[in-house]
Amino acid sequence: MTPTRTRPATPRLALVLTAATLMVATNIYGAASAHADETPGVPPGTEASPSAPVKVDPNDPDLKLPEGATLASAKVLDIKQVVEDQSGDERREDTNADVKFALQAEVLFGKDSAKLGAEAKSRISAIAEEIKAQNATKIRVFGFTDNLGSSAHGDVLSRKRADAVQNVLDQELTDSNVTYEVRGYGEQYPIADNSSEPGRKKNRRVEVSFPRTES
Repeated sequence: MTPTRTRPATPRLALVLTAATLMVATNIYGAASAHADETPGVPPGTEASPSAPVKVDPNDPDLKLPEGATLASAKVLDIKQVVEDQSGDERREDTNADVKFALQAEVLFGKDSAKLGAEAKSRISAIAEEIKAQNATKIRVFGFTDNLGSSAHGDVLSRKRADAVQNVLDQELTDSNVTYEVRGYGEQYPIADNSSEPGRKKNRRVEVSFPRTES
């Protein structure tokens, strides 16, 4: 009688590793459409946390500091996720503490204008819905320009644009507890190089930021 040959079972560990590999590959390729700018500006109010989880001895010889040099104050940097749509018209940043939307000026206003265009309200309304979802009551609305023209003109224009966006948010958010911080920073805190038009376009923006819901 011919003996029956039994096919060995695939080890359970190999199956688990294969599934994990497929999951990692799916996550990597699925996120390829998102674009992140690695050098965003940091306006006041969105700085890193002031304390560090690990103490560093400034006198430790292994640091090899030059004579007379001192360590800067330690900070904890939030993990930041940045997603930008393909057109570059809208950008969203998420950290552990805050959500920030940046809308390019061209999709909100005419050239050198603070009058909202036809597409502006729908985009601002979508941000208002996210504010409601996060139950946020402290909203920052900051306006920015490129470095063309005078600095004084940029300061005034960026503030007027921030005011215009805040007015729409105020109409959408009926919660009496909501408060706003509205500022115009002009050409300060660029997120791109002002030496090219694509860079200047990124810098002409209005940012809306607010705290995340604590989980």
